Amino acid sequence: MEHKPVLAKEVIEYMNIKPDGTYVDATYGLGGHSRMILERLGQEGMLVAFDVSPIAEQHLFDDDRFTFVKSNFRYLKNWLDFLGLIPVDGILADLGVSSPQLDIASQGFTYRTPAPLDLRMDKDLSVKAQDIIRKYSIDQLAEILSEYGELEPAKAIATAIVEARRKQPIVSSADLVAVTKRFARGNPNRFYSRLFQALRIAVNDELNALRDLLKQSEEVLSPGGRLLIITFHSLEDRIVKQFFANSEKLKELDESPIIPTREEIKNNRRARSAKLRIAEKIK
Repeated sequence: MEHKPVLAKEVIEYMNIKPDGTYVDATYGLGGHSRMILERLGQEGMLVAFDVSPIAEQHLFDDDRFTFVKSNFRYLKNWLDFLGLIPVDGILADLGVSSPQLDIASQGFTYRTPAPLDLRMDKDLSVKAQDIIRKYSIDQLAEILSEYGELEPAKAIATAIVEARRKQPIVSSADLVAVTKRFARGNPNRFYSRLFQALRIAVNDELNALRDLLKQSEEVLSPGGRLLIITFHSLEDRIVKQFFANSEKLKELDESPIIPTREEIKNNRRARSAKLRIAEKIK
């Protein structure tokens, strides 16, 4: 199961890793970035990784310097406090959905293969995407599609979903694709990517979780410690950019985000929309 960590070289360069430092990988995935951080830590160093995916638990490191926390990163501060690891010297969050989650149909993150409309990162969450599709009103659905997917005409798409569900339940990705097919003008892949993105963000409360992470990172970083955030769409990047600009505790190293090289994009198409922003805790 191959997964290429995005902007790996740049992450390691800007993390400014100290051999005896304490670092956080807030989005462990298959451990690609974590592995590179561990390789640069000495025996006194420590890495804490967060993830809620069952896939992540199947690929953990057997290393005394490594601690895995099965939790959403929005609870970062509580867990670091519990572990007695505040302050930390660096935090990384790669906000992209990992390749295995996209590739395995049973995870429900892809519209390319028929799969249950789930979209939960954390299987302990009570609300699935199919629950939103089944219960939400036209206005509620339109708000999700417009705000999280930047889809237009959101109201018309929402209306089509509500009318279709009255006739037959919409429980799979194939069902949703069929119901919304007439709106997928131009580039269908772009439309469906945004449609499923909108539902995934709503199910997992992703944007509020990101805001929580940013606020807590201010508090748990040591002076000179760095926060690195990799985003994959404008909604996330806008939140990070604005937070860094308004923060009194963090200073962004460069107002322009770091993007993948042409070579990386050629070798890993999923890197093409990635943007890396870095901020440093003011001493």
